[in-house]
Amino acid sequence: MKKRTMLSALALAAASLATGGALMSTAQAADAPGVAFVYLGNAGDAGWTYAHDQGSKEAEAKFGNKIKITRVENVPESADSERVFRDLANKGNKIIFGSSFGFQDFELKVAKDFPDTVFLHATGYKKAANFGTYDVRMYQGAYLAGVAAGYVTKTNTLGFVASVPIPEVVRNINAYTLGARSVNPKVHTKVIWINSWFDPGKEKQAAETLIGQGADVLLQNTDSSATLATASEKHVHAFGWDSDMKKFGPDAHLGSVVAHWGVYYTAAIQQVLDGKWKNDPVWWGIPQKAVNLEDLNTTAIPANAMKDVDAKRTELASGKWDVFTGPIKDQTGAVKVPAGKTLADPELQRLNWYVEGVDGSLPK
Repeated sequence: MKKRTMLSALALAAASLATGGALMSTAQAADAPGVAFVYLGNAGDAGWTYAHDQGSKEAEAKFGNKIKITRVENVPESADSERVFRDLANKGNKIIFGSSFGFQDFELKVAKDFPDTVFLHATGYKKAANFGTYDVRMYQGAYLAGVAAGYVTKTNTLGFVASVPIPEVVRNINAYTLGARSVNPKVHTKVIWINSWFDPGKEKQAAETLIGQGADVLLQNTDSSATLATASEKHVHAFGWDSDMKKFGPDAHLGSVVAHWGVYYTAAIQQVLDGKWKNDPVWWGIPQKAVNLEDLNTTAIPANAMKDVDAKRTELASGKWDVFTGPIKDQTGAVKVPAGKTLADPELQRLNWYVEGVDGSLPK
């Protein structure tokens, strides 16, 4: 779930402009059905919004003039977003994608007034006849990153720059730690929460603090490239998140956990155009090529580590094994997932405990 909050004056002003169309970029296609994407930030963040924008461009390339795409940037998770969704529906868009968790209630409210429009919402959990949700399993990529980190670390201390304490982020912290400890049981993960999805200044400060505490391999669940850039400045290693961030710290970069939203966007648009869309929740991962650990640094990652990463990727791709398959213990040593059991999706979506190896406690 993405409870993204970016309520700066700039975003509020931008959203007001967006309702009037000033921030809408449209690929024109005469008489083609409209497909709209609503973004919390802008594609220049190199992270969350950039990844969704790349997905929309993939759909645009696939369908060409069969659809007409509109993109609205910098829409805050407030009543301003309701006005944007309503404006897009009034303009006749056939499909509207809301790409941030905080849009959910506003988008659903508008959906009820436009039953002939399909509304799709990223990372949510609610449902209506013309309203569905979608997500990607980033935790699978985080696990693979952990496997690589477990080999690379010299201090046996990993760092994680965390955004807001919701199950999605806890899953990724736990998966990173499980992956690392699967190859190096001495590993511990330190976490710093910045209580924001996009705040490069706070992300940098958190990364610096983690490095000061001995962390020599960092991962993030935030939206900018600041963590990787800071790792580069301090001569430690880190991973990119949401997109391939190598260019922001090539020497530090071990790989990037990449979300391929275009896999879902092209499928969903095709289903709607064919009259075959259903409102069942979608949560895709490595088996569907919606997530992957990419652009691995073969100089910094040993060959045996690469082999282990590839083996686990293949296992995940088969769908016969998943990251949260027991036995898994929590921080107290209590078995939370018995051997032979795998946490079901509803349990993953409520995850509120740290696995063994994560230091500190969850914020309350």
